[in-house]
Amino acid sequence: MKILILADGRSPITLNWLRSLKSLNHQIVLVSSYPCEQPQEADEFFILPVAFSGLSGSSIPKNKAKDGSKSEGSDRTFIRRFRPLLINFRYILGPFSLPLTARKFNRIVSQTNPDLIHALRIPYEGMLLSFYRGNIPCAVSIWGNDITLHAQGSAMMRQLTQKTLKKVRGLAADTKRDIRLGKNWGFPTDEPALVVPGNGGIDFTKVRITAEKEQVGLNWLPENWNIVINPRGFRPGSVRNDTFFQSIPLILRQFPNTLFLCCSMAGQPEADAWLDELQIHRNTMLLPTIPQELLWSLFSRAQVTVSISEHDGTPNSLLEAMTCGCFPVAGDIESIREWITPGVNGLLVDPNNPEQLASAVISALLNEKLRSDAAEINRQIILERADSEIVRTEIEVFYNQFVSD
Repeated sequence: MKILILADGRSPITLNWLRSLKSLNHQIVLVSSYPCEQPQEADEFFILPVAFSGLSGSSIPKNKAKDGSKSEGSDRTFIRRFRPLLINFRYILGPFSLPLTARKFNRIVSQTNPDLIHALRIPYEGMLLSFYRGNIPCAVSIWGNDITLHAQGSAMMRQLTQKTLKKVRGLAADTKRDIRLGKNWGFPTDEPALVVPGNGGIDFTKVRITAEKEQVGLNWLPENWNIVINPRGFRPGSVRNDTFFQSIPLILRQFPNTLFLCCSMAGQPEADAWLDELQIHRNTMLLPTIPQELLWSLFSRAQVTVSISEHDGTPNSLLEAMTCGCFPVAGDIESIREWITPGVNGLLVDPNNPEQLASAVISALLNEKLRSDAAEINRQIILERADSEIVRTEIEVFYNQFVSD
């Protein structure tokens, strides 16, 4: 089957999905909504910026700058500082740019003639499908905050979310909740739906072996300290890093020798401000965006992973942490409860409550048996529900429903 994927071509989620499709021997056309290099899995490749994607907050390639690193750094600082305003700008004006972009997209579809078009999230790639006028079947994936957060951003965002879900013939999501929400927002109940991890699943053996191998490079971590890792970075409107940072002094009262690793927060003014205000420099390390292999090794070394969000699906970092045996503490929201049973294989807290988060982390650090039991339970959950082989089979069944009609 020839499948056109419309997505952010830089995203690890997109790249993992492409690897899954290539392993199933599909021919892949990738239309990337952000500038990037052509992935080796893509047989045909196009770049099509969507809804001012250059202003989304992470669109500047890390290894490129037109006028050198100084210019790139200035652009990054601007985007970081004004990210909430830029997001609101896209909510209001982004939808109005889509009809023009759709003309270019329609030409790409005519040129490549795929059997199926699949956008890997609703805003704004999926919304582009609502302007597609051809007869090729379309599918869209829901990310965890597509409906609960982004669809509420403006009247046009809401209308285009509904229009997209009414138009597509297939819906994929990483939680049952989002399939239910998709149907409530207009997706036909009799069309194919798929619930699998958005990254195409977890290669359990690869993750565990790689994590163990990379441990030799962690000699920069202090010995005999507890390690708590926050892998989420800044996601405005979704991840509550204010709650996370405010919990740190409370945790340190009982466990002063604890190091908090904060991924994708190096150079972020908001993170620097929290460290200054709370005086937690000694115990907090702001890391840049790190390779997956290093993240896996940190999960294996850390006692606790913290992911406090109020809008989410299934974070891939949560599944990776569970694979590596790291005890999860997460926001108490419906989608996370599909994976975590509080007090059994993790702990869930009110995203607005730093005291509750601190209590949960302290409880996890105190209770080694809880962490050990949870690690074994989570291992089984990953193998049964998120294993990449199982996920690939489900993806193939999902796609075949379009060609067999």
